[in-house]
Amino acid sequence: MKAKTPPSNSNFVKAAIDNDIKSGKLNERRWNGKPSLLSEHEKANVDPARIRTRFPPEPNGYLHIGHAKSICLNFGLANEYGGICHLRFDDTNPATEDNEYVDSIRDSVKWLGFDWGPHEYFSSDYFGRLYEFAEALINADLAYVDSLDAEEMRQYRGTLTEPGENSPFRTRSRDENLTLFQEMRQGNHAEGVHVLRLKIDMASPNINLRDPVAYRIKHASHHRTGNTWSIYPSYDFTHGVSDALENITHSICTLEFEDHRPLYDWLNQQLMELGFFQKPLPRQIEFARLNLSHVILSKRKLIQLVKEKHVEGWDDPRMPTLVGARRRGYSAEGLRMFTDRIGVSKADSWIDYTILEDCMREALNESSMRKIAVLNPIKLVIENFEAGHTETCFAPNHPQQKELGKRDVSLSKELWIEREDFSENPPKGYFRLFVGNTVRLRYGYVIKCTGFEKDEQGIVRTVFCEYFPDSKSGTPGADTYKVKGNIHWVDANNSVKADVILYDRLFKTEHPGEHGDFIDDLNPNSKKVIEVQIEHSA
Repeated sequence: MKAKTPPSNSNFVKAAIDNDIKSGKLNERRWNGKPSLLSEHEKANVDPARIRTRFPPEPNGYLHIGHAKSICLNFGLANEYGGICHLRFDDTNPATEDNEYVDSIRDSVKWLGFDWGPHEYFSSDYFGRLYEFAEALINADLAYVDSLDAEEMRQYRGTLTEPGENSPFRTRSRDENLTLFQEMRQGNHAEGVHVLRLKIDMASPNINLRDPVAYRIKHASHHRTGNTWSIYPSYDFTHGVSDALENITHSICTLEFEDHRPLYDWLNQQLMELGFFQKPLPRQIEFARLNLSHVILSKRKLIQLVKEKHVEGWDDPRMPTLVGARRRGYSAEGLRMFTDRIGVSKADSWIDYTILEDCMREALNESSMRKIAVLNPIKLVIENFEAGHTETCFAPNHPQQKELGKRDVSLSKELWIEREDFSENPPKGYFRLFVGNTVRLRYGYVIKCTGFEKDEQGIVRTVFCEYFPDSKSGTPGADTYKVKGNIHWVDANNSVKADVILYDRLFKTEHPGEHGDFIDDLNPNSKKVIEVQIEHSA
């Protein structure tokens, strides 16, 4: 994981979709107009969507730049192939989910430029169906109620190198399992007393297939269903089933779910054989998640940053959240460009943060109107310029887009320039202001530095110069002046004092936490507030 440049944009996901379309297996899919069972879909017309993808966030936090990669991939593929991308909230954990996050996720996806139309769904929409599926699996001897506690279950599960053992409750009768499961549903048992498990293979080398938990008792109020339910389905039980109900053709997720794919396929296959789902079943395809240098994307660690007040909230411009990026001034176009540029890969790699910055700069350069700001101002006095006199210079609103026109910029005897544009003792190759040197005031006159003045602390406060009246930019003869330095400025009599916040990377190391606590890698200079002078806007 050492890549410093964007990987090739070869897209194996597209290759898989192309093969599925070419095979014709997607052609006969039916769509009832909403997520449905086979019995409802088969009465409907052929699905008008060539493919169906989905973006399925859990509404328990704010989306970050890593999610942007998945959003752009899933919605982008649907757009490219004449398909539809669903927005589905995987809301199966009532303890952590909230409508605040639902609203934020909707807003972030729209801001990125994507529209799911009428295809917004919630996993909680399917709680009734999921319960029905669970009872059907019990009746088919494919699920059972287990009464081991959490520690006992862990011991029975085995390890990566040792097979697990069957729970002593695995042989419960169908009737006993149904009765216990219904009692769980009715809230008759405390949390942790029972769980519903799928009956697969405790000796499987894939731990995810060792009778995974399908339902847990949880006496908690849900953000949409309230206190209707006392049991909630697991993510693994819900995820693939929701895809099948929604007629998803390609379930595209990150690599950590690769070992879950056999369970995803097993569960949907069993429910299809029981008559619930149509063919073809959804196909899960995994891609590498985003690993961005100088950034933390772990939800747990981001929560820690907020709770311990290392940042000023989820929308702090230094945070990798989409609300933070938006507040920082990052554009949706730049993020889309970034996700396209880094491509889709099966192999984990690190993407250098400069690639994201380059994309933002490129996107903003296309659309941003220009204004002048002096970040570290020092006074410049033009000694031979008439006091009280003001001239108008003309600055382009965009250096490459002439059609955007020009704006008037006033120039008078006193200006503000950047402190770094003057040197008392200039190094070799320094072409800006020093005593005896000439430079051009951008869009204005050529000037020659004649001296400077310091305060009691020995700090230069004022620079003096003379201007050449026949050197004004855009006038005949101005080109006869050959100078190497060109500096920007604002009129001291027609500029505005303002506070500007300069943001740097939140972490000073490439891989925060690699050699210890990630908090120790925080950049103490990630935020600076400076007082500047900016061009007055009409």
